[in-house]
Amino acid sequence: MNFYDSLYPQLVDMGHERWAEQLQATLPERLLLESHGKLSGWQSALQSLPDILPSRIELQDSVTIGSDADLGEISREDVITQLRAFHPWRKGPYNFFGIGIDTEWRSDWKWERVVPHIAPLAGRRVLDVGCGNGYHGWRMRGAGADFVLGIEPFLLSVQQFQVMQRYLRDPRHHVIPIGIEDVPPNLACFDSVFSMGVLYHRRSPLDHLFELKGCLRPGGELILETLIVEGDEATVFMPQGRYAKMRNVWFLPSIAVMTLWLQRCGFTQIACVDTNRTSREEQRSTEWMQFESLADFLDPDDAEKTIEGHPAPLRAIFTAKRP
Repeated sequence: MNFYDSLYPQLVDMGHERWAEQLQATLPERLLLESHGKLSGWQSALQSLPDILPSRIELQDSVTIGSDADLGEISREDVITQLRAFHPWRKGPYNFFGIGIDTEWRSDWKWERVVPHIAPLAGRRVLDVGCGNGYHGWRMRGAGADFVLGIEPFLLSVQQFQVMQRYLRDPRHHVIPIGIEDVPPNLACFDSVFSMGVLYHRRSPLDHLFELKGCLRPGGELILETLIVEGDEATVFMPQGRYAKMRNVWFLPSIAVMTLWLQRCGFTQIACVDTNRTSREEQRSTEWMQFESLADFLDPDDAEKTIEGHPAPLRAIFTAKRP
């Protein structure tokens, strides 16, 4: 099965025939180049999942596929074993034929913080940058988005998306294994562009903002969620080494600095619509993500600090428009 056969004609209809041709030529090659020892195991597990027609699909208030009764005589434990071949599950949660995939992140909580502050997604074309396994993309489709394209360079996340797509078979939602730097500049075709949990991993945050702006049509909306620090218009924190045990954290701005960055990149109608201190309940280890998580990243004697002594994770959601 070619998971992207329905994607290419949609890009052509959007006026991006050259990009469709490029992806058609490069996606199979990229999958081979970026493959590693576990890829064959993931693909085998994907093909071994049972062929079941879901009795129900819910995307508006959760991501629920089928029910426990749909499994019939199929071994629940065998399905769980096949799903756990895709460990670690970081974004979710999912209800998969009555099996609760309790992911590291309660991504539904973030979604609930985002939705009240953004333009209604009904009928919109959406780009989800750094989308992980596509959880938020499913919620976007549940909110009525006409087309959702997620970009995610990590193959495991793409494979997890294909697990769900095997049953949802949604021709209007795709996750492709590329990064924002692989998207042609100045597409100017998406009504909404999401970048959630990406900016602080970029060596040049302003370049990232310009890339996001180039994907938006005039009047389109950027929804950006990132780590921040408390401070004024002169406050930007750059850790010398790791931050919360992460090696690839570069810049954490204050709200005022983030607003200035957006202004300097040409965005208008800029607003910080939410701030949230990440809790151990929102990000934690589970049976589906058995590695270290937030509790291991914080100072055991002071939850206001990371293990390195930096300010603990504080996240903010910004909205802005491309004029």
